[in-house]
Amino acid sequence: MFYVYVLRSLRNKKRYVGFTSKDPQVRLREHNSGGNNWTRQNAPHELVHQESFQDEQEARRREKFLTHLYHSARKMGEKMAKT
Repeated sequence: MFYVYVLRSLRNKKRYVGFTSKDPQVRLREHNSGGNNWTRQNAPHELVHQESFQDEQEARRREKFLTHLYHSARKMGEKMAKT
């Protein structure tokens, strides 16, 4: 089983999209304990979304899509704030 998950920083509300073959709750604990540079700097996090997949490539495509979606939304929000 493969998972795509979305974390939200409780510090600054930024989102992190990840892919794993581990249980997403396990990955959340790893991220909150400083297992990744970005998540360490933005910890603590909460798990706000997860999806499961049988196929690894399908999960990776979904992760890429969600990552692009969140980055595009953030950039749109930044542009709107400047006007």
